[in-house]
Amino acid sequence: MFFCYAVIGALAASFLTCIPALHIYNVAGLLLLVDVGTNAFLGPEELSALMIGLVTGYAMLNTIPSVFLSAPDDSTVFVVLPGQKYLLQRRGWEAVLLTGGGGLGGVAVLTLLAPVASPLFSTTRAILQPHLHWILLAVIVFMLMSEWPKGTDRAGSPWARLAEAWTSLVAGLATFVLSGLLGLVLMYRSPVRVDVAYQSLLPAFIGLFAIPWVLQNIVSRVQIPRQHVATSVDADVSLWLRGVFAGTLGGLFAAFFPVVTGGIGGFIAGHATAQRDDRLFLISQGACKVIYYAGGLLLFFVPGLHLTRGGMAWMLSGVYTPYTPDTFYRAVAAVLLSGVVAFFMLLFLARLAVGLVERVDYRRISVATLVLLLAIVLLTTGPAGLFIAAVATGIGLIPVLWGSRRMNCMGVLLLPIAMNMVGAGGTIARWIGLI
Repeated sequence: MFFCYAVIGALAASFLTCIPALHIYNVAGLLLLVDVGTNAFLGPEELSALMIGLVTGYAMLNTIPSVFLSAPDDSTVFVVLPGQKYLLQRRGWEAVLLTGGGGLGGVAVLTLLAPVASPLFSTTRAILQPHLHWILLAVIVFMLMSEWPKGTDRAGSPWARLAEAWTSLVAGLATFVLSGLLGLVLMYRSPVRVDVAYQSLLPAFIGLFAIPWVLQNIVSRVQIPRQHVATSVDADVSLWLRGVFAGTLGGLFAAFFPVVTGGIGGFIAGHATAQRDDRLFLISQGACKVIYYAGGLLLFFVPGLHLTRGGMAWMLSGVYTPYTPDTFYRAVAAVLLSGVVAFFMLLFLARLAVGLVERVDYRRISVATLVLLLAIVLLTTGPAGLFIAAVATGIGLIPVLWGSRRMNCMGVLLLPIAMNMVGAGGTIARWIGLI
């Protein structure tokens, strides 16, 4: 029955993931509340298997709304730019397959790492634990320093060219600082009701990442050409291996370090491996997402480690504790089975998405997506959530309008956590009147 529940979770995630910007963690949180409120209609092991299937299916299939509906979250925002390029070149199907192939590679890597996971990650944790604070600060510094000047060098004077080049830099810094301040507000004085406080980040992420992109699609009146459903992809084995290797580096980094998301991990790995190919990028992001989500949950099952990384592990840790190596290997097998099931669901649902964008005007899809996003926020967090989403949307529009990286919106998590890790979070919160 353990594996049956994992497959059920993967199948459920396959359809839930097609709802734009609906994060599987929000679904899992509601499921957990129902499970606790009804005196556990699922046993702890069955619930853990269902969670494994949900998170693996989500990691494999959240590429579909990101490419075809342009409603990314923090882990898929980097997939969208090459994915949109492929979509406009009639190759959206190919973009999804490349990302899904990378996801299968991520599942294979997690399976191969299983025999050495306990000594490898226990030793790594013991070495790095005292240094997590400055490593996180180094990640932030690298993110901000990598925001290169973007200018056409055609302005009429040196001062005008300097101002043009610095526009995107200032926009990137402003995005990071403003999103970080929003994160501090949500951490210390969130306006949402106490009974839905666990969902307080939902409207922020929807406002930072999803709504600006949908608004951009509505305003720009994008015309999606008829998509070509190819029978193969333009990628050989060596390219796939390179992409999976890069994605593995980013995914493991993001899964192991607190607060660092799959998107940030993939970004750092892309720089480390000097990626310059869209195919390589899509494959690596697919592997990175699966290792970040599913691998982060598997760290909770590793014997002698029980590391809680990621929202799914934190939620599951309150009702279930794995004890034996047998439990860990069953969890790995559940990820492998769920990943294969989710990949075949990816092929089926991607064809449906191709038909949708061909038959329905893309602007109408974007408007419907926007309405759905606002409904999700209102139903889960109430009017206060809509206010948070509106503020976050204003911040999220800065990269859209001034050409900086949208990754800087991750300041909503990085800045508050980094300040707390160095012991300055409470002080800054008092300075700005939050406590």
